[in-house]
Amino acid sequence: MSAPDVPPADEITAGWWDATREHRLVVQGCESCGAVQHPPRGVCTGCGETGALVWRDDTGAGVVDSFTVVHRAPRKDLAVPYVIARVRLDCGVLLLTRLEGADAQAWRIDDRVRVAWVDLADGRALPVFTTAD
Repeated sequence: MSAPDVPPADEITAGWWDATREHRLVVQGCESCGAVQHPPRGVCTGCGETGALVWRDDTGAGVVDSFTVVHRAPRKDLAVPYVIARVRLDCGVLLLTRLEGADAQAWRIDDRVRVAWVDLADGRALPVFTTAD
């Protein structure tokens, strides 16, 4: 897999990106209402609070919620086929990610998955998911 293009960290996403440097998957949690959310935002989607969001470690376990197999790469340096998926973490949040470690045609909705990491040149990492077995 070639190195993906990723956005720079900003004041909202810096904590998330910092955790990826340690291969830790974090989600935002609201200390006011208990909601969890991803992607990172400056406001709680549950109650609207702006000062009650904290980073919470997540186990990285979940299920495939939806996926598609990409057969035509958007760039010449990407090998096909590859799988883009929506993974529902056990805490309830959704992540848009890649599925790796199995034949592209073998994936199914509700497959159990766990987080793995693709290291980036700048020290950050991207979460990808593999079979939980």
